[in-house]
Amino acid sequence: MKVYASHSRSFDFVKDFYRPLSSIAEIEWVFPHESSEKTYPVLELMKSGTLHCIVAETSYPSTGQGIELGWAYLAKIPLVCVFKAGLTPPSSLGSIANGFVEYSGQQSLINAVKKELGIIGPKGKGNSRA
Repeated sequence: MKVYASHSRSFDFVKDFYRPLSSIAEIEWVFPHESSEKTYPVLELMKSGTLHCIVAETSYPSTGQGIELGWAYLAKIPLVCVFKAGLTPPSSLGSIANGFVEYSGQQSLINAVKKELGIIGPKGKGNSRA
């Protein structure tokens, strides 16, 4: 399963988002700014038909991320929004997201994403609910 990790650039996304998600080995993650600050060609990825889902960290507002998520909705790519406990994601995402998950730390984020993506079992076997 190939999953795109969408986020704002206004927090330490490598440490707080990419690292925890990368521990979920059952997923082929696309981390758009892992090695470059350049704009990632996400629209082309969406059009390729190889993307199964988007996990969006929505704790911080971002116009660019909003555009990405709108494209995902139009492309019928399932969207799971995650946000830090005590913060509120934009209400406009309610009409396009397949799920919202509040998390309180890195392990909480990992567990929530695994649950939302339907990754279960001791050997990491799973599939997408999307």
